[in-house]
Amino acid sequence: MHSKMMQAIVRLHAGQAGMTGLQTAILLIAFVTVAAVFGYAVLSAGLFSAERGKETVYAGLQQARANMELAGSVIVESDNTDAVTILFTVHNAIAGAPIDMTPNDGATANKNRCILSLTTAEAYFNNIPWKCAPIGTSDGDNLLEPGEQMEIAIDLTGAWTANETTGAWVPIGVNNWFNIQVKPTQGSTMTIQRTLPAGLNDIMDLH
Repeated sequence: MHSKMMQAIVRLHAGQAGMTGLQTAILLIAFVTVAAVFGYAVLSAGLFSAERGKETVYAGLQQARANMELAGSVIVESDNTDAVTILFTVHNAIAGAPIDMTPNDGATANKNRCILSLTTAEAYFNNIPWKCAPIGTSDGDNLLEPGEQMEIAIDLTGAWTANETTGAWVPIGVNNWFNIQVKPTQGSTMTIQRTLPAGLNDIMDLH
């Protein structure tokens, strides 16, 4: 009985061989290699994502540094019937990059990089003529730099036609609204929307 059991056990394990140390080493090296390649791929993807994120942050900062803000109120001059001039002052939102404020005043037409558009209830005018003058500290150029302010003037009485026009020009009178967009080459667009009062004065301060 004992002899038969031993023979059965021998037959059960016949043809089985143990794993050698060399085979174990090969498997271990294979696992380490795969893990190293996977780790390198993950690390490379992480570095690429971080670099792209840094570029996005820098681009956002550059846009923010090129933004401008309205300084004070919007002033409208009228002939007591219609608006004739719109005046407002701008400055850098933060101490950042200079903004090219070369005007579209005829002498520098088609050379301005800052575009102004005017929308009324009757028409839309893009790249309208405008002038600017420094207010206070200035170095005499057309760059709006930190610490500087410029007053923008839009003459509504001139017989001008914008590059892109939708509708026909109708004077801005009592209770009429107007929308001005100031579009620099960098930074966000500044929008100014005001409505004239029911009675017009020579000078009106539209807060």
